[in-house]
Amino acid sequence: MSLDLAGVAVPDSQLAREITEFVRDTESPLLFHHSSRVYYFGALAGLKRELKFDRELLYAGAMFHDVGLMHSHSSEHERFEVDGANAARDFLRARGIAQHDLDLVWTAIALHTTPGIPQHMHPVIALVTAGVEMDVLGLTYREYSDAQREAVVHAHPRTEHFKEDIIQAFYDGIRHKPGTTFGNVKADVLADRDPHFHAGNFCSVIRGSAWRG
Repeated sequence: MSLDLAGVAVPDSQLAREITEFVRDTESPLLFHHSSRVYYFGALAGLKRELKFDRELLYAGAMFHDVGLMHSHSSEHERFEVDGANAARDFLRARGIAQHDLDLVWTAIALHTTPGIPQHMHPVIALVTAGVEMDVLGLTYREYSDAQREAVVHAHPRTEHFKEDIIQAFYDGIRHKPGTTFGNVKADVLADRDPHFHAGNFCSVIRGSAWRG
């Protein structure tokens, strides 16, 4: 379902249509609708903050940000964010997108679970994370009107138990490579779902390094 909300709509371009088709065919409905909401919430945040940003690049970052959770695009050793960033880069490069723009989208996806950094970077990078933080964590819930939230969710519904469903989706996408959660928020997901998981410890890594002293 398409939505034009306060000047925010999915870009009317061949690239955006191809992104939509690819992600809809690749991801579960849960993640497709989540990613779509991330775009709308991110774009609305950009307008509110009076930022200048490329709608197509924001759409690409938002829609690809969880592709790395899908087994078809999951590597053995990379963080899922990197897998998604690589998938987006390959997809956009095949369509002739400039290297600078590839780098923006790659970075936006790679950093979307790294709090405290994206908001200081390029608007495309900042707004992908803003959309994720709104839809998953509700950190900026009050910054959106009731009408805006309701319109976005009407177009791209949340499941009845979205919070638990999205945690499970994260777990399903990363449980085969727990080492990639070292130092990032996915360690919390594994700890929540797997009683046998032991998170890596930064201090232990320092103490166990080859350096003396």
